[in-house]
Amino acid sequence: MISLNINNKNYQVEVEGDVPLLWVIREHVRLTGTKFGCGIGECGACTVHLDGEAMPSCQVTAKEAEGKKITTIEGLGESHPVQLAWIEDEVPQCGYCQSGQIMQASALLTVTPHPTDDDIDYAMNGNSCRCGTYPRIRRAIHHAAEKSGKGGKS
Repeated sequence: MISLNINNKNYQVEVEGDVPLLWVIREHVRLTGTKFGCGIGECGACTVHLDGEAMPSCQVTAKEAEGKKITTIEGLGESHPVQLAWIEDEVPQCGYCQSGQIMQASALLTVTPHPTDDDIDYAMNGNSCRCGTYPRIRRAIHHAAEKSGKGGKS
């Protein structure tokens, strides 16, 4: 039995310790906003926050996540500045990668409240978008920084 704190709620899950956190979140806790993309930590579709740090949940085991605060897209909150900017700037096309993109962007703004284009490109490098919405993603991150009073376009 593994104890996990996901979105400020405690869960007891009966899984082997080496099961990827992604599958625990999706299959055992039934939070499906975190998406499976590549399974090797390259695409970013499964990005969650572990103690505030953006991580690909396919590369973290349930045992490694035990004792950490896990935040998924569902736990970020619909009124989060990044989510609002994503909607206002009409970022998604297919939308599949967007929960991971939003989680990565929100972690970036926590540590870099006034990101430059280079900061954004570097931080978002591990998150792939097959539709190529990168210019809109960058614009939305700047917009979110402005909305949260943390900065603006540099």
